[in-house]
Amino acid sequence: MSSLPLGNDNDLDDTQFYNRVEEISFISDNLELTEKGSTPTILLTGIRGVGKTAMMKKLKKDFKEDYVVVYMDLAGMDKFKEDDKLTRFCFMRLFYECIIKACRESNIITIDAQILKYFKTRNFKLDRLESIDKIPLPILKSDEDYAKFTTFVMDLPQQIYDNCKDNISGVLIFIDEFQLLKQLDENVNDFLWYIRSIIQSQKNIGYIFSGSMSVKDELIANIAGQKGAFGGRILSYEIKTFSFDTTRNYLAEKADYLKFTDDGFKRFYKCTNGNPYYVNSFARLLPPNEELNEEKIISEFKKTLPYLLVNLTNEWYKLNNQEQRIIAALVEKPLKRIEIANKLGVTSGAIGASLKSLQNKTLIELDKDGFRIYDSIFKAWLKNEYEEKGDYPY
Repeated sequence: MSSLPLGNDNDLDDTQFYNRVEEISFISDNLELTEKGSTPTILLTGIRGVGKTAMMKKLKKDFKEDYVVVYMDLAGMDKFKEDDKLTRFCFMRLFYECIIKACRESNIITIDAQILKYFKTRNFKLDRLESIDKIPLPILKSDEDYAKFTTFVMDLPQQIYDNCKDNISGVLIFIDEFQLLKQLDENVNDFLWYIRSIIQSQKNIGYIFSGSMSVKDELIANIAGQKGAFGGRILSYEIKTFSFDTTRNYLAEKADYLKFTDDGFKRFYKCTNGNPYYVNSFARLLPPNEELNEEKIISEFKKTLPYLLVNLTNEWYKLNNQEQRIIAALVEKPLKRIEIANKLGVTSGAIGASLKSLQNKTLIELDKDGFRIYDSIFKAWLKNEYEEKGDYPY
């Protein structure tokens, strides 16, 4: 019955993709400059669940006929961790893997690049001699050389275009979950400047960096600020939530079996804030063909909160005790750092690492009023847990 996508479904068909015509057109026009020899670089921002990944996957489908489109989700860096550390090497290994995958999808032969990569990016040493039919053969061992590997991988998009320019219009690189760079065990700003130094010398290569970041995020300043690595050389574009009217029209078209009263729909919009993830998830859980007044929506919202927030609640239970207590302290209102420390009964310096960790995980943000919980619905879940159980779910 429902034609609404699942809340976490970001690979939408054209019938499910809704009301992003202006955004798609604007970004597409800029990406098409790649064909003319430019290197358009776009920073796509917006809150978690607003549809950035879905948009990039639609753009990938739209451009795949004429371009090699590399899609890279930085969450995939985790599989390359060594000693539980996230490093530049993890980024580069994932980047290489995604480039090879994109080439295969575009029917570009990549075996030469794979073999060349093995020899170009390793330092070979004699391990031992073995005798085969009385002929001594050297057995080599190798260590991957980070500098060689990085140079090879970062140069690969340009090599692919130069070798295939008769058949493709350019190479597009979409890097998703870019905020995860904040979790690198090294200086992120230095890494951003290194990436910029490579990009500025490329031709016919286009980039989109996308991440769940508020406009106040420090990483945005490091990327696009006046003194940032890409300052003046990157186009920042924020994907916004659905407006009240857009949300109403969307549900009237996709879920006409939901019978909202006027006050019921106003409450629905207030509960979801027009965030497409929450709009789709909550709407799919509402009873069909029943009157949905304000009281009914409030009741259903409280019941469905754990389902709407399954990813964030999982994140909550992974936090250490101090991180959980910091978030709990912010449920009622934003607080300055010293106010949080006073609530926890510790010094201001004792919570520095926890505050940074929570910001890197996009669970809290800092603005002129102090630290606040980033996701208002996550805050509603915590408040509801406290009201029902007399304490937060530590």
